[in-house]
Amino acid sequence: MVTSVLVVDDDPTLLRLVETVLRSAGLEVASRDTGEAALRAAHAHLPDCAVLGTGPGHTAGAMSAGRLCRAIRADRCTADIPILLLTEQGHALDAAAAFDAGADDFLARPFTAQDLLSRIETLAIGTGRGEIRSRG
Repeated sequence: MVTSVLVVDDDPTLLRLVETVLRSAGLEVASRDTGEAALRAAHAHLPDCAVLGTGPGHTAGAMSAGRLCRAIRADRCTADIPILLLTEQGHALDAAAAFDAGADDFLARPFTAQDLLSRIETLAIGTGRGEIRSRG
């Protein structure tokens, strides 16, 4: 079984970078640039993990990462999706707000590909949803 990851960020450069890293590791990736589109995607195909970026304006499109976390947790269909938040380095308040909103883990930027893959694998395996079989 291939681990599927929903990636959300309004920064197209970061979105492409994360997509490339995850696909190179053999993961199935769905990426969206707004929180609303991410919720629709999660309902269409339930991912094994979600990676939410804070983007340059600290939002996932018009919806903040915190609001998106709460929306995912509030819906019984998506409530159990493990959530990894990508934060700006030194923004501890972003991480605290994300945990309050329901994120499971966070990773500060800049990060390495190995760090990103390890966090996703831990979240996916921790819930019994999957594992990364190939590290590219």
